Amino acid sequence: MADSDKEVGELVGKLTEPGELEPAERRRLLGRLAQALSAGAKRARETGAGRGRWLADVFLNIAPRIPIRDLHALSEHHHGLTGEQLADDLVRTAQKATMTVGAIGGALAAAEFAAPPLLLSAPAQLVAETLVVAAIEVKLLAELHEVYGVRVQGSGAQRAVAFTSAWARQRGIDPLAPASVSLAFGAAAKTALRNRLLRTLGRHLTTLGPFLTGAVAGGALNRAATKRLGEAVRNDLRGKLPPPPRRDELAQ
Repeated sequence: MADSDKEVGELVGKLTEPGELEPAERRRLLGRLAQALSAGAKRARETGAGRGRWLADVFLNIAPRIPIRDLHALSEHHHGLTGEQLADDLVRTAQKATMTVGAIGGALAAAEFAAPPLLLSAPAQLVAETLVVAAIEVKLLAELHEVYGVRVQGSGAQRAVAFTSAWARQRGIDPLAPASVSLAFGAAAKTALRNRLLRTLGRHLTTLGPFLTGAVAGGALNRAATKRLGEAVRNDLRGKLPPPPRRDELAQ
């Protein structure tokens, strides 16, 4: 990976790690991410790559860096919860995270709207927000598979591809249907990813409004979208395999 691509991956990884970031630190990291993405976007324009294709390439580069916890770590980090209660808590946490990113991104965009000479920098901020929200949701999707005992085999990079493809379709992975577990990104999967990222970016364009309207819209839209994803994936995963172990079984 080029230096800028590596920096993007590291920043997205920090923004999706377990635990809450201080608002000032989250804003700082989002600002750094926007700056790092600006260089890549400029190169993409120079080479004629469309924004959607570039976005998909960037996300595929950073997907293996998204921190995914196993069932034992998830239960520890969520106060010993297991099963449906753990899944509920994961979805709530992810909703809060994407809502926070949307609110921060919306506030930044609103500030740019109020200062027309700086408006040109707003798209990079929205691209940064889009990638972070996508990473949080891929993390949620992957960790819900852990909760429901649906294991995806392969290396870290291969599993990242499978979960990214599932996120693009907004569905859970059925381990009993071999075609649903793709460990390589074909043309159709990449098109689906590009379209999903562009839809997410389009949602974030609503944050380009004056005052605090962008922050409110960005937070609310992200929260609702993450909730829908969580519900869809959980419905897909329920009943696929035997129920996940109880907490007393995790220590065995």
